[in-house]
Amino acid sequence: MGVDATVGVAVSNGGSVAEGAGLVGERVGGWVAGGLGVRAALCVSRYSTVKATTVWAGKVGAMVGVARGRLQDASRTDPMINIPINLDILFMAGSSLFSEYKRNSQKMIADYRNFPASIREDDKIKSMDLFDHSMNEQLQQEAPLAARLRPQTFDEFIGQDHIVGEGKLLRRAIQADRLFSSILLTGPPGTGKTTLAQLIAQYTEAHFETISAVLAGVADLRRIIGEAQERRRLYRKRTILFVDEVHRWNKAQQDALLPHVETGLITLIGATTENPYFDVIPALVSRSRVFELKPLNEDQLNIILDRALNDPDRGYGKLTVELDPEARAHLLRLSGGDARNLLNALELAVETTQPSLAGVVHVTLEVAEESIQRRAVVYGKNGDPHYDTISAFIKSVRGSDPDAALYWLAKMLHAGEDPRFILRRLIILAGEDIGLADPRGILVAVAAANAFEFIGLPEGVFPIVEATLYLATAPKSNSSLSYFEALKRIEEEGAGPIPLHLMDGSRDAAGLGHGKGYQYPHQFPGHFIPQQYLPTPLLGTTFYQPSQEGYEAQVALRLAAWRRAQQEALDANESLRQADENPPVDPSR
Repeated sequence: MGVDATVGVAVSNGGSVAEGAGLVGERVGGWVAGGLGVRAALCVSRYSTVKATTVWAGKVGAMVGVARGRLQDASRTDPMINIPINLDILFMAGSSLFSEYKRNSQKMIADYRNFPASIREDDKIKSMDLFDHSMNEQLQQEAPLAARLRPQTFDEFIGQDHIVGEGKLLRRAIQADRLFSSILLTGPPGTGKTTLAQLIAQYTEAHFETISAVLAGVADLRRIIGEAQERRRLYRKRTILFVDEVHRWNKAQQDALLPHVETGLITLIGATTENPYFDVIPALVSRSRVFELKPLNEDQLNIILDRALNDPDRGYGKLTVELDPEARAHLLRLSGGDARNLLNALELAVETTQPSLAGVVHVTLEVAEESIQRRAVVYGKNGDPHYDTISAFIKSVRGSDPDAALYWLAKMLHAGEDPRFILRRLIILAGEDIGLADPRGILVAVAAANAFEFIGLPEGVFPIVEATLYLATAPKSNSSLSYFEALKRIEEEGAGPIPLHLMDGSRDAAGLGHGKGYQYPHQFPGHFIPQQYLPTPLLGTTFYQPSQEGYEAQVALRLAAWRRAQQEALDANESLRQADENPPVDPSR
């Protein structure tokens, strides 16, 4: 019994007087807990008005338990010590010494029961017994690798330097516990949105509430708002609400939160994998700062991978893991910039691989392929296969071979190529190789890029395929390359003077004559009037040569007529100019 009481004292000295005294009280027959009300009373020890009372009550209760235990131990070892009456009766004789503590504790118990549950929990007044502590430790040990390695400080946070790097505004605001407004974190999975929210929770003194929009409804939101109001009224304490997958809330749920964000009662931190400008109501977006988190690059993923392999407490540092270079490259490539995906694949690879007799866990390319359920394709993002494959893809589209284009597209996507890279190349191709032969080509390519950002993988592959097929089967023209002829002329000869009538006449027309003589084409038949547009030294020069393909064939017909009219007008003007410069001589003079 003495040992039990000593354990109670040790726990109480560690900061949880309620837990220590309560344990002692239970071990000595409930006298301490019942007579003094210590267990419940000390649950509110953080409140200064009763703190002194509860602390001393806990200490007295613990000392009584120790004394009782020692007397019992002594009675078993020394026959001269004989206590014929029940020890509870003996110690009850001293209960009058603690009557004041008893009255105070009973009052505190009543007050405690009237506190909102959220406030009791918020102020860490909900007691945790030793079994809860043990269970939490076990859960932490058994948590997935990605959860164990979740960054606990900004020094451990990898990536997103553009928003939380050293000296950046958001990082300074978090560290100073001065969030300037509600914030929305958007970005692909595994980029650190939830981790960033948890770092905010560590740095802030406000009450931090976390809910998932997938599971929580309006009733949960009303409860949180009510508790936030009570918390602000009684203790002037702010409430920060982290809503994961906030885009999953419908308009009614978002509208219910809006007024409390407006008043500052709730500081919202919303996380979403979607575009918040589409999936979050405009009123919430306008009252929030939007921060976009980007996919992690291979260098950043490498750091996370090395940390997982070397950390002895949270990773596999206590094991000897041999990760082949090919396996590492495969995991990095197919993780898609998602740290969680990378760590999950590594965990599966390590945990399912039998160690050798020497205790080495050897992760080969085959194991890596099985862990991420994708076979490796000879394709390196920074090597020849990367550039050779995209070259084959673009040349197939340019060459109007949709079958070959689909094949090389499939190879790239299967190997883990960034779809955005492919889409950027398709937009370039639409301007360079199709142009005015089909002006809709570039519209299709840009629309596919926007659609992919809206959808993501895997369904986002469909707009990529549609753009590929459309561009491969469209009429082709590279007439846009005529731009470089004009550029070459400027580089070689310099830029020529702007004709006076083409200059801006809104400022200097009266004084300098800028814009004088300009003819507005829309005032003439066909919305065209021949006049000079090129610098005088370049009159008659042509750069653009339209093809006879698709829509551009119609362009060629119109342009030919305009150029003939233009040349005729220029020739006529030239004749008049020469006549002015060389007037006929009067033979009579």
